[in-house]
Amino acid sequence: MAAADAAATPLAARTRGLRKVYRGTVAVDNVDLDVPTGAVMGMLGPNGSGKTTTIRMLLGLVTPTRGEIELLGHALPDGAARALPEVGALVEGPGFHPFLSGTENLLRVAAAEPHLTGAGTPAAVRAAVERVGLAHAANRRYRGYSLGMKQRLGLAAALLVPRRLVVLDEPTNGLDPAGTREIRSIMADLHAEGTTVVVSSHLLAEVEATCTHVAVLNQGTVVAQGDLRDLLDAGTASLLVSTPEVESAVDALRDSRIPARSTAEGIRVDLTATTAPEVVATLVRAGVPVHEVRRQRTGLEDLFARLTTAADPDMDDLLVPQETR
Repeated sequence: MAAADAAATPLAARTRGLRKVYRGTVAVDNVDLDVPTGAVMGMLGPNGSGKTTTIRMLLGLVTPTRGEIELLGHALPDGAARALPEVGALVEGPGFHPFLSGTENLLRVAAAEPHLTGAGTPAAVRAAVERVGLAHAANRRYRGYSLGMKQRLGLAAALLVPRRLVVLDEPTNGLDPAGTREIRSIMADLHAEGTTVVVSSHLLAEVEATCTHVAVLNQGTVVAQGDLRDLLDAGTASLLVSTPEVESAVDALRDSRIPARSTAEGIRVDLTATTAPEVVATLVRAGVPVHEVRRQRTGLEDLFARLTTAADPDMDDLLVPQETR
């Protein structure tokens, strides 16, 4: 996101120079994060990239070694008492009393909720368990819950009252496909209500389907962030060419120093240093029949791989000239 756009957009959360060191190990290093108000921000990164540590610092659960945090307009840690009641969170799996039922556990959580009065608590608990699809098991003991049911109860605790910001760390962990769809629906409802959502996930397809913004972390640092559509549009575009003479087409393109490779769908041509008309003209001059040409936008999986992994040695022939990063 451009600096001017970030300055003009109200932010639900903001960090500057955020750093966390554990016993000499740097977990998060110089993270500048902007979460626009009303956005659904997906936090992506390999294991150990610093996602959960960053989330825990945002919520005041971990004290930064260095850096600044603003949450809902309040600087932490001084403004935590004003900001955190407006935040619902599910971080690193829920923790509840094993011998109490789901409802009894939520009643205990609700007793500490500043936005709930005693009279409104039972109704709020019932609404929360129904919202996450757990009403059928609300009176069962927590120790008998499956992993997916535990995740649902944790989400219910985060949604006991309306929130300005909801933070979810791997919310679909342990859920079956139907449960994952329900979480997607809940996130869509929150977004429609104007709630800001921050969600970390390993499911790139879910992030691409549900998030408006993303932040990609790698080795403790933010390597890209902003509007998801803008990031995908800015990725390396490619062309998919269909022809019966695959080898001749690839040879002709590479002879003209146009990166190309054969795939199951057709010939993928990198457009970093060329254009679609030039690709077609090159093939026609070489006498290669062209049946179909389709432009492809970078998918989130390709973008994620480009930002978080080293170049694939098998791609050397494709990346000529070498793609700049």
